[in-house]
Amino acid sequence: MKCAIVTGGSRGIGKAICLKIAEEHDYHLLINYNSNEAAALETLKEVEALGGTGEILKFDVADANQTQQVLTEWTEKNTDAIVEVIVNNAGITKDNLFMWISQDDWSNVINTSLNGFYNVTHFFINPLLRNRFGRIVNIVSVSGLKGTPGQTNYSAAKAAVIGATKALAQEIAKRNVTVNAVAPGFIETDMTDELDQQELKKLIPANRFGKDEEVADLVSFLVSKKSSYITGEVININGGIYS
Repeated sequence: MKCAIVTGGSRGIGKAICLKIAEEHDYHLLINYNSNEAAALETLKEVEALGGTGEILKFDVADANQTQQVLTEWTEKNTDAIVEVIVNNAGITKDNLFMWISQDDWSNVINTSLNGFYNVTHFFINPLLRNRFGRIVNIVSVSGLKGTPGQTNYSAAKAAVIGATKALAQEIAKRNVTVNAVAPGFIETDMTDELDQQELKKLIPANRFGKDEEVADLVSFLVSKKSSYITGEVININGGIYS
């Protein structure tokens, strides 16, 4: 059984990625979520409606012990399974001006994006290398490339994942395992609901917010065999806001 794991897969961009992988690839989906079980089950239902298969896995990617425990239990139950695709999508924001960012809001944002990438990817890395095929896609952000005021913690977290993407890609390219990052700009999701779209659109050359399916289309290409000579790249998908 060939599998793909999507962290933070219950809503928004993560959900769109799950649905696109179900539609275009023959992978059993592991849909990770942390708190919203109802949303994760709804995503699974939609995956199955598209003819795909999957299951939900509850763990906080920032918690190393919990991640290890849940993934170990799953692996022991599914001895014939090979996880070929890892999409590190889980992330949180705790926006504030730097002088008002608490220690917790700094640590939680960095732990979810950066340690989450480590905890999940590190668990699967040896089997991927033995298997000599794999696709790792890290969802980062325009904030990690240009920095966004009011998001010093989030910008730092995503910039760190970009550095890790480039380094890991060079380490494992010989094993036919690619590592790329996708950097969305303003995308219509729960996370951007409270933003003033009318005002922000003026900053975007394409004059609109992106859709989560557009990000999912790019991820679907990067996890396919068609992308085998692309690795260590950060691909912007932002309507020209950072070009």
